[in-house]
Amino acid sequence: MTEDVRRVFRMDNEVLAFRFTATVSDRASGTPTERLTDTARLKMWLGATGLDVADVSPADLKDAVELREAIHRIGSVIAAGKQPESRDVRTLNTSAAAGRAKAALEHGHAAWQLSETTPVRDALGVLATDAIRTLGGPDRGRVKNCEGPGCAGLFLDTSRGANRRWCSMNTCGNKVKKSRITAR
Repeated sequence: MTEDVRRVFRMDNEVLAFRFTATVSDRASGTPTERLTDTARLKMWLGATGLDVADVSPADLKDAVELREAIHRIGSVIAAGKQPESRDVRTLNTSAAAGRAKAALEHGHAAWQLSETTPVRDALGVLATDAIRTLGGPDRGRVKNCEGPGCAGLFLDTSRGANRRWCSMNTCGNKVKKSRITAR
């Protein structure tokens, strides 16, 4: 694929599972933009995150989108201080349990080794496990939805005062600042 991954996807979220949910942009605008438009795009995104797979089937893409949406819904309700739907939790737990990826140290860096028989399922398991650690761990109270215009992306507020408002200062934060300057 000749497309540049950074032109297609936002890769700036420090939480892998939330970076995955950003494969849909403008969620709160009423007209969200789907970035996982085909199997090649999913393969590209997985490769960019170190979860390289040889092939992605249409069924894999469907499973990935289902997992992504469950992660986003769970994150959003947790950000609002509510309890997630049991079907979304089941989707998340099932994906995590189905994966058989192994953590490995390769060339001095952490990496994931995916099985040869079910690499996409293993990759989705890594994403689900990352979501579980974040959404069910000690920092779950720091999960927020971006307040940027139309965004609603998930992020983990690691600021000292827990007062961060945007998923990324470089994108949503700058849009808000530019609109304030223009309004003056």
